[in-house]
Amino acid sequence: MSITVEIVKEALSKIIDPNTGKDFMASKSAKNIALDGADVALDIELGYPAKSQIELIRNLVTDALTKLDGVGKLHVHVYAKIFAHSAQRGVKLLPNVRNIIAVASGKGGVGKSTTSVNLALALAAEGANVGLLDADIYGPSQPMMVGISGRPESHDGKTMEPLENHGLQVASIGFMINPDDPMVWRGPMVTQALQQLLEQTYWRDLDYLIVDMPPGTGDIQLTLSQKVPVTGAVIVTTPQDIALLDARKGLKMFEKVGIPILGVVENMSMHICSNCGHAEAIFGEGGGAKMCADFGVDFLGSLPLAMAIREQTDSGKPTVVADPDGPIAQIYKQIARKVAVKVAEKAKDLSSKFPTIVVKND
Repeated sequence: MSITVEIVKEALSKIIDPNTGKDFMASKSAKNIALDGADVALDIELGYPAKSQIELIRNLVTDALTKLDGVGKLHVHVYAKIFAHSAQRGVKLLPNVRNIIAVASGKGGVGKSTTSVNLALALAAEGANVGLLDADIYGPSQPMMVGISGRPESHDGKTMEPLENHGLQVASIGFMINPDDPMVWRGPMVTQALQQLLEQTYWRDLDYLIVDMPPGTGDIQLTLSQKVPVTGAVIVTTPQDIALLDARKGLKMFEKVGIPILGVVENMSMHICSNCGHAEAIFGEGGGAKMCADFGVDFLGSLPLAMAIREQTDSGKPTVVADPDGPIAQIYKQIARKVAVKVAEKAKDLSSKFPTIVVKND
């Protein structure tokens, strides 16, 4: 029996992408299917960064197509292409930034900044161009976490260059002040500083900009929701009831302003004794998953209460770069992949493809 494009498509419709849970035809990932006699060539375009997944997916497709009768040589090209996706209505995308992901919590001390930097590093490790914006004007912590010091430079007198380390482009008010100086600013000054950091930083071709939000539901959160094109938000909590109470408020705030919730991350879910290995849910258990069930959002994953996470982040080398093959880094990478897949499932923003219409009076 001779091979046809229809036979190839039927076979592809039965192969499930382990990251999206969809087959390659339903997800429109399979492209440019071409036959040359019995030889088959095709592309698999992934909408999420997938450096560690490309070989796995190529093997999945190759193994399935090899079993078809009449197939000769196979050429399967798997690659990732990150598109800009829609944000809130009426808010234009930032130049050179395809997707903005806000990482937020209702209260402080739940590991939001640690999650932000490891999420950014995990996306970068998969091949994405990633930026990290420290939006916590009162308590900037990202300069220490990414191991960067110094002042940003300006080449044109209008924009400032992001500082870089571990493959991330980073902007923070912490680069512009003495670490011991408090930010004694009222709300309008804080929101203006956030806008300047966002819009006057010369971001270079970012697939994702991770925004490390301050805790709470105040001025900065409102500014972000009204003036910044946020693709989606990740909520960070711990299992304890008091943290979940505030996390629920943060989640509802994003829903009210039309920003999709990409999912919930639960930090400090389990403490494992470094001496005996005993596991104990110090802050309770199951709270994050229950919150997701209550609001109909995805549970992205849970992280243990581990001394190594704190030590690595304090040293300027967060877990994903300090121990990239370790079990905790793998959890961060799984969470990052889920977030990227959720973003890829959103509607694409096509505004850049439409021409600008100018009406002139002669």
